[in-house]
Amino acid sequence: MNTATRVLLAASIVIALAACSKKVKEEAPTPEPTPTPVAPVDDGRYSPEDLDTDACLRQRTVYFDFDQDTLRPEFQAIMACHAKYLTDRPESRVTLEGNADERGTREYNLGLGERRGNAVSGALQGAGGSAGQITVVSYGEERPTCTDTSETCWQQNRRVEIVYTAK
Repeated sequence: MNTATRVLLAASIVIALAACSKKVKEEAPTPEPTPTPVAPVDDGRYSPEDLDTDACLRQRTVYFDFDQDTLRPEFQAIMACHAKYLTDRPESRVTLEGNADERGTREYNLGLGERRGNAVSGALQGAGGSAGQITVVSYGEERPTCTDTSETCWQQNRRVEIVYTAK
């Protein structure tokens, strides 16, 4: 074989081998998926933090008319909010503190405070709250929020305060 033939044969072999070789395709590295922050699921249930942030639950005083133990209509929505909280949080407990103004005897005012507390308890239970979560206590005229002798002051003292003892 002459030199030209050998060169031609070697070139043919190189070309054949090059044609047969696999071409490796370079792929860009797949980026790691970034974890998306998981938002808390809003299931519509109250949490203990809502007692301080929810406008309805922050209203924890129910006022009564003179010598009355009947819940006024404007407090029905508040009763519904607190009843829903009690339903959503079965471990929660409330004490309903009934109060009266200074007029009337001590015994009468203690009874009136208790009847007012029972009226709020009945409204909470009627809206779905459990009787086992509710305690009623009467202070009568013993814990006034205002000590003036005026109708404006007496109105402030005719109340039931909703106190959460377990949230």
